[in-house]
Amino acid sequence: MASISTFESLGIRDYRLLWLGQVSTSMGQWMDQFTRAWLIYEITGSPFQLGAVTAARGLPLLLFGILAGAFADRSGRKMQLVVAQVVNGVLNFGLAVLVLTGQVQEWHVYVSAFLAGSVQAFQQPARQTLISDLVPENRLLNALALNSAALNGSRMIGPAIAGIVISQVGTGGSYMLQAFMYAFATIWTFQLRIPQRVEQFDESGAPIRRLPFVQSIGEGLAFVAKEPNIRAQLLLGLGPLTFAMSYTALMPLIAIEVLHGQAALGGTLLSSIGIGALAGALVVASMKRSTGYGLSVVLGALAFSAALFAFASSNVVWLSLVLGVVLGLFSVTYTTQNQSLLQVMSPRALRGRVMSIYLLNRGLVPVGALVAGLLAERFGGQDAMRGLALIAAAIVGLVVLTHPRMLKLQVPMSGRGERGRHGGGRAVDDGEVARAPDDAPPAEHPARV
Repeated sequence: MASISTFESLGIRDYRLLWLGQVSTSMGQWMDQFTRAWLIYEITGSPFQLGAVTAARGLPLLLFGILAGAFADRSGRKMQLVVAQVVNGVLNFGLAVLVLTGQVQEWHVYVSAFLAGSVQAFQQPARQTLISDLVPENRLLNALALNSAALNGSRMIGPAIAGIVISQVGTGGSYMLQAFMYAFATIWTFQLRIPQRVEQFDESGAPIRRLPFVQSIGEGLAFVAKEPNIRAQLLLGLGPLTFAMSYTALMPLIAIEVLHGQAALGGTLLSSIGIGALAGALVVASMKRSTGYGLSVVLGALAFSAALFAFASSNVVWLSLVLGVVLGLFSVTYTTQNQSLLQVMSPRALRGRVMSIYLLNRGLVPVGALVAGLLAERFGGQDAMRGLALIAAAIVGLVVLTHPRMLKLQVPMSGRGERGRHGGGRAVDDGEVARAPDDAPPAEHPARV
């Protein structure tokens, strides 16, 4: 492992533009989460509506995630991202107008929440797979870590900006600002130069024809089913995060019942986790690996689970804040390595579908939150959070027992040139501009066990 520049990938023009778009859209999404909850509470005064409107925004991630991944593999990922960002900006602008004119109603908030979630479902796989399209494999871990830094930085800053704007000009002003953020993201995305696609050939040398849309979804699922290393990485990305990341739903109980603080302490605890996550992202961005290891992901997932258990067991505020930083750090280092292995091991033609399955973890978190709520109702917040940590660790153990070869998994992280799915291919024009040779896209490498 050798040290490299923490921000090395930002030296690649197209990744830098994609990263700036990530900063803008992430800021808009976190501002939306805070502003939408504030708006629905202003309209209804119902605490139940806070959870319901969040569910309305998260449901499309489950409904459309895999479809969006298949679409990203078939069409121009750049254009998919542009269209999604434009639609999101229009939705925010429309909601801003409704609020500013005093015409907003409860159903407007719910419908726009569902549509915004649907748009996000199509943004995610396109943006994630574009990272590996634009960055050589030897910089992929660095690029994913910087992407994570953008996400976590936005998580820390976005709600605070939304709160300031709402206090000064109201929720309408917040949504207007979000619309401008998506406009800036779209301008940067339009400037991307995307590498040419690779035409694939079968064993006889004949070009492989594109499957119908529904069959292409089945192709992606079949690929995951027959590739144990891919399947294991997806299980490590979906299972532990579904339950362990639901700790946020229990934070008010930890702050009030365990640490005997006020509701504001819950926000401070979340901020400490955000600081750790940002630090973890920068640490990972500062490292360079020529090989990725399955064992590192397993140990990272276990460390994340252990950190959550320790955090839940603390009864002292200062110790909880320290453990919150540790929890955030392990969360990002584990998930970043998990994502990098998935992207390197997946053929470019299937990468969107594979990553769309991984990104279902964001839509599954409400399921974990439901389990967390049931555990808290029965055992209290502290034991419920410990239970989530144990469930996450148990899932990791189960994945290792059913996929033992993953512990010996080694994946080369340096490029050798783009290949077709069956070992051969040539570049074909898909309407997007190819990059210069020194920015060649990463290769697809077979994993070693």
